[in-house]
Amino acid sequence: MATGRGWILRQHCKGLVRAAEEIPWQLCLPPVDAAWASPPAPFDRAPGPYFFRRPRQARYQFHMWSHAKHLRITHVAKKRKISKGSDVMLNPKPSEHPAMCERHCAKSSSKLSMHIEGMPSEILLKIFSYLDAVTLLCIGCVNKRFYSLANDNFIWFRIYSASFSPKRSNWEMNSVEKTAVSLSHTSLHDKETGYWKKKYIVKQIAAGKTAVTQLLKPVNPYTGLPVKTKEALRVSGLSWVIVLKEKNGKEYIMEQAEFSVNDTSVTVVWHGNNWPRIDKLATLDLCGVTPVFLDRYKVPTKNGPRRRSLVAEYNLTNLTKSTSIGSDRLIRTFCLNPGLLVGLWKKEKEMAFVMANLHFHLLVERSTLGSATVPYMLPPHIPFLDDIDQQYGLHGYQLHVDMHSGGSSYLCGTFRNLFSRKDFIKNGYMKLIVISFKNNAQHLPLIGKVGLCWKTDVFAGCIQNCYMMDVTLLDETEKPFWCFSSPVCMRPATRPSDFFNYRGRHFYVTYVDSVGKVNLELVWMEETEEYYVVSLALYLRIEKVNSWFGTNY
Repeated sequence: MATGRGWILRQHCKGLVRAAEEIPWQLCLPPVDAAWASPPAPFDRAPGPYFFRRPRQARYQFHMWSHAKHLRITHVAKKRKISKGSDVMLNPKPSEHPAMCERHCAKSSSKLSMHIEGMPSEILLKIFSYLDAVTLLCIGCVNKRFYSLANDNFIWFRIYSASFSPKRSNWEMNSVEKTAVSLSHTSLHDKETGYWKKKYIVKQIAAGKTAVTQLLKPVNPYTGLPVKTKEALRVSGLSWVIVLKEKNGKEYIMEQAEFSVNDTSVTVVWHGNNWPRIDKLATLDLCGVTPVFLDRYKVPTKNGPRRRSLVAEYNLTNLTKSTSIGSDRLIRTFCLNPGLLVGLWKKEKEMAFVMANLHFHLLVERSTLGSATVPYMLPPHIPFLDDIDQQYGLHGYQLHVDMHSGGSSYLCGTFRNLFSRKDFIKNGYMKLIVISFKNNAQHLPLIGKVGLCWKTDVFAGCIQNCYMMDVTLLDETEKPFWCFSSPVCMRPATRPSDFFNYRGRHFYVTYVDSVGKVNLELVWMEETEEYYVVSLALYLRIEKVNSWFGTNY
């Protein structure tokens, strides 16, 4: 009896399988999100320790679900075995149907956004109360509602109190202190929205500036510059970006790619593959970027809140032959004062890299205390008048010069007791002789192969006879009088000077700005294959000297 009933059931199943093979298998199955796509539970758990069976209809549904699942698996297996390598897709994935995937993602995102937007403000404020200051500032950039909620005074007062209130763990607060705290809580309603947020940010910025200022107080007696500039850069989290502006107003922000510290300057390099077209660009802004909240134990992130300070603005339409300082087989370089080097590919005439050399003098102040559109204004210099010294402002100068490139220093030295005379004042300039033609003992060699090293994501090279020159001139009180850092190029001299005592090719280097100019003459020694500096002179504008010392030369 049992054997016959089993044979009948097997024949019935074979017929169902055969019928399923004759019609499309997708029609035999319900959609994925159907109500019975998941198996019904065969039992219901009662509140007590006992179990009760479902009625017969529920068990029948469960068996039908199992049977349908078996048919689907069997049919898919047969299809894969029969039509291997065919164009029919079995059990397609969401990624194989872009339209279906997009509709599903849009539906999910809309549900999620509606769910978040539908949250009561009280719940969102409770969630925001567990966030730190940096995350709150980021949350406020989502939409207007989040911005309004993220400015809640209660949240920011708690953050402010935790950061700046005195910590007293050895004794409890007295009645006066408790009354002051309660009054501060009741006065939160009287303050405008965002009051404690602004106060917290201002105090955090002030605390960071104070910490950096303390590091910049010790001064190097040889250079007259802060000794711990490198540590101050690390503590402040300072970095630099360039903002490329097109003629139609569109902006491109490039983050620094490389960063190196020299003896008296910092070299920052930007390179990449996503440069805009040079013919569409109008200006380039060099800006210092610092995190709003300083934390010396954490590395500042690019996604956190940051402040921008304009250091210098350059006109990219001045990339002409007059500003070109050198080239190699791949690129041509242009120098824009102060201290910017722009490299263009020779064939495409597109930007390859940008290199900025920034002098240490007031570098941290210029990179942090300005705004995004207005640079930091230097404090006015108050001259110290000396009625006794008839040669006041003409002597007691000290020069520190550093010639370098790519981490190699060609010449680094300090020259003291530089002076001038009234008869040296000509054409609005006062001359300071650092290295004389006539004194062979003062002539100095440049160590190593001179060249300006550059690098991009793919290529690298070196432009011969070019390098970076850092000049720091101190007055007789050892305060910085003239500081600059700029790329320079050695050009062949048309005729050698009469005072040369060397045989070889002669070169000269010239730098000019609003304070003065530098004239440097060199000779190439074939025997030793090195350059010798045979003349170095500084020319200071007499207007700058008179305004600095209060004189009237």
